[in-house]
Amino acid sequence: MQESYIKYYSHRLGRDIEMLVYGHWGYPVLLFPTTMGRYYEAKDFKLIDAIQGHIESGHIKLYCIDSIDKDSWYAKHLHPGTRIWNHVLYDRFISEELVPYIQRECNVDKIGVAGCSFGGFQALNYAFRHPDQVAHLMAMGAKYDIRSFMDGYYDDNVYFNNPVDYVPNAQNEHLYQMRIVLGTSEYDFCKPSTLQMSGILNAKGIHHWLDVKPWGEHDWPVWRSQFPEYLNGI
Repeated sequence: MQESYIKYYSHRLGRDIEMLVYGHWGYPVLLFPTTMGRYYEAKDFKLIDAIQGHIESGHIKLYCIDSIDKDSWYAKHLHPGTRIWNHVLYDRFISEELVPYIQRECNVDKIGVAGCSFGGFQALNYAFRHPDQVAHLMAMGAKYDIRSFMDGYYDDNVYFNNPVDYVPNAQNEHLYQMRIVLGTSEYDFCKPSTLQMSGILNAKGIHHWLDVKPWGEHDWPVWRSQFPEYLNGI
């Protein structure tokens, strides 16, 4: 299985962002790490092993991106307005620099995004903010209300990065074209939030697959089971 290390300089962030890329060819999927996770997390927790067949067959090409959570959502030493602004810059790096690079490299108009836990929030938030860039969304074991990170602070940047707030009012035809999977499990503490997001999408008539596994908690064994299954839909 081909593994490539990339250090991508972001002009939006003014820093290098590290990535691991798996596969020689295939439909591109951008994978976000869990809370403050690094670009090698999916490898360490055997998520890459779980989807090895998809990668080796040329079905997908997986881009494992680094996070900047310690400078944004989890940067308790910073003012909440600065935290959310740092995330806005991260979003701009992805939408204006990284995704166009992936589109050119893989010769596609849209990509797939995925993530587990906080990475699932990141994936869903990115997909719903940029539906013109995303054809496939696979979010596993995630919560979709980030107001608890903001210590009571609220502005437009918070609103437009809090899916439970902005999705009910979103009007974009690409949302209705996207293949959306919301995955959780019976004993996942994020299950209520996943059900809430499913309800929001149902109210808007946005087709999606709500997958609640009848076993398992908020942990990697569930996600290693779900991810290969969800990739079958690409």
